[in-house]
Amino acid sequence: MTEHDPTAYGKGVSADYDAFYAQLPETDEAIACLAELAGGGDVLELGIGTGRLALGLVERGPHVAGIEGSDAMVDQLRTKPLGQTIPVVVGDFAETSVDGTFSLVVLALNTIFALADRDAQLACFANAAAHLEPGGAFVVEAFVLRPDQVAGGWSVNPRMVEDEHVELEVSKYDAARGRIDRTLVHLLPHGNKIVKVVDVYASPGELDLMAHAAGLRLRERWAGWTRTPYVTESTKHVSVYEKPA
Repeated sequence: MTEHDPTAYGKGVSADYDAFYAQLPETDEAIACLAELAGGGDVLELGIGTGRLALGLVERGPHVAGIEGSDAMVDQLRTKPLGQTIPVVVGDFAETSVDGTFSLVVLALNTIFALADRDAQLACFANAAAHLEPGGAFVVEAFVLRPDQVAGGWSVNPRMVEDEHVELEVSKYDAARGRIDRTLVHLLPHGNKIVKVVDVYASPGELDLMAHAAGLRLRERWAGWTRTPYVTESTKHVSVYEKPA
């Protein structure tokens, strides 16, 4: 088995990431929701990337720190206004620590699935809990498998359709290993780009068990950052895990 490389995704997409995902839905809503959950306290973002959420949070007042697996992504963050003000430690966010404790720890946009295996995911929950103040919250945003993915075989999903950018996701779920092999095909006017991703999938219930093992408990779960109710048909979830006071 190929050794897990936490820098691989950043190396592959850092130069294009902001152009590809500048119009991600619910970004403004996510920033507003996280700022409210932080309650004026400090925020730690795991997988801070190029600062899509962190920079908006800083503008709202909270002190924000980050852990990021890829130097290349941090380099992009540093080119932006306020990007130099955010302390970031480069390392595996399942085990890397930063100084201090936080009111809120955030792991957004399916990044929990980017870890090497189930042990790493468990370690990530424990690491988040170790960085939380009593009463603080760990927020995880992740997709939920669609019925066509669960059924097996290859599936194709248009993840983004814009005037000059179409992103097609070609994926195959291996239920025996809990692994999703995904190829993201970006169709662009100046040429195409292909990015390969391997996810270690965990259902919301499995994530709840990881949280429990880390001493956290589920406070709330929504179908998105606008806090719409999570139901059986939801295709993603935002789960808020609380560290007991």
